[in-house]
Amino acid sequence: MAASVFLLVAVSFACLSVSGNLVSGKRSFSIDYKNNCFLKDGEPFQYISGSIHYSRIPRYYWKDRLLKMYMTGLNAVQVYVPWNFHETVQGVYNFTADRDLEHFLDLANQTGLLVILRPGPYICAEWEMGGLPAWLLTKPNIILRSTDTDYMQAVTSWLTVLLPKMKPWLYNNGGNIISVQVENEYGSYYMCDYNYMRHLRTLFRFFLGEDTILFTTDGNTDKEMTCGTLEGLYATVDFGTDTNITEAFNRQRRFESRGPLVNSEFYTGWLDHWGDQHAVVDSQRVSRMLGEMLTMGASVNLYMFEGGTNFGYWNGADHDNRFHSVVTSYDYDAPLTEAGDPTEKLLAIRDVIKQFREVPSGPMPPATPKFAYGFVTLRKVGKVSSLLKILSPLGPVQSQYPLTFEEMKQYYGYMLYQTTLPRDLSEPTPLISPLNGVHDRAYVSVNGVFQGLLERDTVLVMNITGQQGDTMDILVENMGRVNFGSKINDHKGLLSNLILGKDILTNWKIYPLDIDGAIDGGWPQSSPAFEEEPSVGPTIYMGTLQPNNLAWDTFLKLNEWTKGQVWINGVNLGRYWPARGPQQTLYVPGPLFSTTLPNNITVLELEGAPANLRVLFMDRPQLSVPDKKP
Repeated sequence: MAASVFLLVAVSFACLSVSGNLVSGKRSFSIDYKNNCFLKDGEPFQYISGSIHYSRIPRYYWKDRLLKMYMTGLNAVQVYVPWNFHETVQGVYNFTADRDLEHFLDLANQTGLLVILRPGPYICAEWEMGGLPAWLLTKPNIILRSTDTDYMQAVTSWLTVLLPKMKPWLYNNGGNIISVQVENEYGSYYMCDYNYMRHLRTLFRFFLGEDTILFTTDGNTDKEMTCGTLEGLYATVDFGTDTNITEAFNRQRRFESRGPLVNSEFYTGWLDHWGDQHAVVDSQRVSRMLGEMLTMGASVNLYMFEGGTNFGYWNGADHDNRFHSVVTSYDYDAPLTEAGDPTEKLLAIRDVIKQFREVPSGPMPPATPKFAYGFVTLRKVGKVSSLLKILSPLGPVQSQYPLTFEEMKQYYGYMLYQTTLPRDLSEPTPLISPLNGVHDRAYVSVNGVFQGLLERDTVLVMNITGQQGDTMDILVENMGRVNFGSKINDHKGLLSNLILGKDILTNWKIYPLDIDGAIDGGWPQSSPAFEEEPSVGPTIYMGTLQPNNLAWDTFLKLNEWTKGQVWINGVNLGRYWPARGPQQTLYVPGPLFSTTLPNNITVLELEGAPANLRVLFMDRPQLSVPDKKP
């Protein structure tokens, strides 16, 4: 083993002895296969990069986060492009406001950061459906991430829009993009379709040119590297602090015999699922391994440098033996917190980088100011089932059997299925999802009285009572589509029939709920009527935080609330679920607040609110369940 370590280090250091000159004056970024390094303008180059996702950070804070990266000593930023973030509706492209990718690239350029672009089309990233748009699933038999005709047609159309936008930003064209990843961790996918990867390589080459560095990233196993790599795409590896560095880079060498060593995802932390403990990765292990890789001459990307937030419905999910939804916070235990605050881990990383390159002089930009705005008491607007004219203005679709979210072209959020009881149920009668067809949680009421819930993979039966002809409402929540593995074709809603006793339930009215649209239009503040008492079951509540002269970041805690969604001034903050944990607070960016007008808070509580209907704005996050007293 000692000999292999020596060989690996010696080969890597060969790059450092190369001298090159920018003879022509033309900018260039390339791979020197003879000397096992990158060349930037003819000179050997080692990047120290960090991942941040513009889709998880408010545009207002992009510059702040990039500056903190630069002041830590990083010389590059690695960024994913989530396809579904820009083409939520097929054929309608959005690159404005928080989706203005080119503005983000420009800010990085102004800050002095190069860019490693990861445009997918699949990105994983613990993001909804791994970045693939849910409208792909309107083709029920589509095979994602393959040469399936429907999938490839959609991918080609998307890349025909995206890649020409990126071409002017390539380093060789005067921009700051030094390399572009093709697909993402494809070796982890079951298809292993080389023709799919060849088609992507052809598209990327056509739009970005022959001299652009295209690369792949795969996990540190032979199987993943075998199925994820392709000739003409530079093969890199990813791994974290639990890995033997030499073994991992030796594996990269087996698939890429010459060129720079690259860890494209060096894990500074990890993600959280609802029901997990909050993930923490030791700072000393991160900084020590970073130093070892940089000593070997490797280029390294820190994943994540800042995680950010899964605002709205953008969180992903995993499915191994059962469905696990990713929490709203993507803090990741990263060097910058979810709110962009420097940590002890960041300072440790900067101390390591100082040993290898000059770190910019001057102070680290401070944490953004936080404020505890205190308690706000909400009022009940009404049960969701009583607000359908507002929340589903086009009315229901009638269907003999249930339709999925995708069939209804309602891709995210919530949908309400309504039918009537086929007979008297004086005794508790089982409501069954026999094919595990509830994706992902169903909240069941009869004549407005909440009776319980069904949950994917875990609760497939509950009991119902009522009379023949009673109205049964089933509100189904999409908890985020699977973002990794073989089950990313993750349809939502009622995927199969429900059985009540011996009866298959039929004659459904299906209401697509546009809660976000109603709130964005000024509701429920424009609603004249409010009720005092909290309800059990899906209910809307609202309140007002009075303006003051501050618009500082804060953290919203819904103590004793059960599960739901929160909007502030029309912006969807994401899901809360303190009972399941670990996350206990939601990050609220200060720029959402008005200093002159009342700030509107809207809560959709799915199960049960506390009697006092209070929420609390704190000046610090709580991302783990507090220790319970004996």
